[in-house]
Amino acid sequence: MQFTATQIAHVTSGELNGEEKVIQGTTQDSRKVTPGCLFVPLVSERDGHNYIDEAISLGAAAYLTQQEPKEGTSIRVENTATALAQLGKSARFSIHVPVVGITGSVGKTSVKDMTNAVLSQQGEVHASLNSYNNEIGVPLTLLNAPEESSFLVVEMGARKEGDIEELSEMVYPDIGVITTVVESHTEVFGSLDSISNTKGEILERLPSEGCAVLNADVDEVIRQSSRTRARKLTFGQLGEVRASSVKFDKNLNPSFVMETPWGRSEIKLNVAGEHMVSNALAAAAVGLATGLPLEAVTEGLSRVELSPLRMEIVTGSNGTTVINDTYNANPTSMKAAIDSLSLLPCNGRKIAFLGLMAELGEKTSMAHIAVKRHAEELGIEVIAVETELYGDPRVVNLDSVLNEIEGMRLGKNDALLFKASRVVGLEKVVKEIII
Repeated sequence: MQFTATQIAHVTSGELNGEEKVIQGTTQDSRKVTPGCLFVPLVSERDGHNYIDEAISLGAAAYLTQQEPKEGTSIRVENTATALAQLGKSARFSIHVPVVGITGSVGKTSVKDMTNAVLSQQGEVHASLNSYNNEIGVPLTLLNAPEESSFLVVEMGARKEGDIEELSEMVYPDIGVITTVVESHTEVFGSLDSISNTKGEILERLPSEGCAVLNADVDEVIRQSSRTRARKLTFGQLGEVRASSVKFDKNLNPSFVMETPWGRSEIKLNVAGEHMVSNALAAAAVGLATGLPLEAVTEGLSRVELSPLRMEIVTGSNGTTVINDTYNANPTSMKAAIDSLSLLPCNGRKIAFLGLMAELGEKTSMAHIAVKRHAEELGIEVIAVETELYGDPRVVNLDSVLNEIEGMRLGKNDALLFKASRVVGLEKVVKEIII
């Protein structure tokens, strides 16, 4: 998206210093500066202002600042994060293509990736990178939308009540998706009702001619439907877009018959896990809501590629099968990953290396024990990484996981699962063991 330094100063009520510049693109990461872009230095654990010189040297056309301006074109503002949000809201008014907003406790990124694949059958899609789903990532997604885009797909996350409302006031989606509502971040939200109400905030910003895509299998989602006058399209086993005759190949990739108000279609996914069926139905519902033919939706789902660290099934040392699902974890996604491990057609050992599930509040201990019991019921051995919350399983340090695996003398008939909240850093171990 193209704009001028003068326009930026006007939107942010900032002070323009230096010559006028035409700007294309925005980043908060000096390592991702491209010639002609706007650099936004944010203040957190590191102060982005320390990287302004680097950004200029790499070709940034202008930069925001809370400090005394340096050389080049700058816009001085009271708070760079606030200014970024203001720019995101302003950018939305220049976007005249269908906008899809996706929220939910789990599955947001996978549904975003699948929706991207589906809508790509009809035109160019600009979607959130990775999990750019917060007050920083969402405005960056809007500001970097190419003018030639036919669709915009925005992932929207929440850490507290009101977050989705705030992001929705920036995104103003035409189609709003709620993937599911489960207990995650309960340390912050406090209750499932609070989580449900927060996710439902997206519906209040839908236009009456828009569409709410809702998981019919989750009561906490369906009861939010009264918050919008937009039409509703449901997915799931109880939904209008649903799956039957679900089967899995040796890599846990599902195939199924998708039944919709527009007809039936045979779907074959190239991503692993039973829970991916629901994600695919959500993405299909979005495509159908935009008017895509069922054939195009089917083709799009066959071309899905997920973001990294999500149900990646790879080959480890000695031919071991490895499930790398290390991006994040909560009780629901943890049990889904364990279910996937249990379904692998391996007749040797199945071992889950599980780390902390963060931000569960008073339910932390109970949730970890429940996950361990779920694994044990399926005959899966649990080894805890950097936490004693799972109870009696053996606990190993992150640095000793590799030695632990080497001592097991595993082979091609064995399978490993690695999953934890991102703060654990378990993905670093997986990098060392895959071929």
